[in-house]
Amino acid sequence: MPLTEHAPKCLLRVAGHPILEWQLRGLAAAGIRHVTLVTGFEAEALEGAVPGIAPPGMVVETLYNPFFAVAENIGSCFLVRDLIAEGDTVLLNGDTLFEPAVLKRLLASPHAPITVTIDRKAAYDADDMKVSLDGTRLTAIGKTLLPGETDGESIGMLLFRGHGGRVFAAGLEAALRQPDGLRRWYLSVIHTLARTGAVQVASIEGLSWGEVDYPADLARAEALVRSWEGAGPALAAAVGER
Repeated sequence: MPLTEHAPKCLLRVAGHPILEWQLRGLAAAGIRHVTLVTGFEAEALEGAVPGIAPPGMVVETLYNPFFAVAENIGSCFLVRDLIAEGDTVLLNGDTLFEPAVLKRLLASPHAPITVTIDRKAAYDADDMKVSLDGTRLTAIGKTLLPGETDGESIGMLLFRGHGGRVFAAGLEAALRQPDGLRRWYLSVIHTLARTGAVQVASIEGLSWGEVDYPADLARAEALVRSWEGAGPALAAAVGER
């Protein structure tokens, strides 16, 4: 707020283009051709914007979440649980900007049912989605982890492979059966699944990404995108070659 009073956050412009457009370009550059966009607030604006920003050859379908005002992001994931369970899937938050190399590194990571993309920095604040690790295995994820328990932070990008999507879909339903289920983040399901040993991490240290939560983040996001040398042309070329 106030920039999102009448517009979904992913349509805010960074370096002349909506956040969503940068995301779609990054997905296309990694070879992803089918995207399902879960909408809610100002869904019509998103549905109207997609045809003009989707890279050539990419199919972007939208799915309206009628419960967006009463449920956390676990509700959006629940609506696409069957898609996630079908096969290899990347799950991405709508406010995460990333250079194309981030997704490429995630897709090249060792095979695991569920892989959480993480980064590391010197210190973490209360709003960071922190992670605890045992080597490359995730043992805990949440905003309330103590400094001594924190080994990195999730950047809001997950990869499901093999049976991982089905495990996650079952976890979503189990969580939503709880009294507080609608108020949970989907990463609380990942936290529960981490106890089974099914969740690994892929570090993207050295690569650039950013989250847009506050107006001040837009300036940082602008600098981030500008720092990707030839980001626009390079992404356009990658799309055109596929």
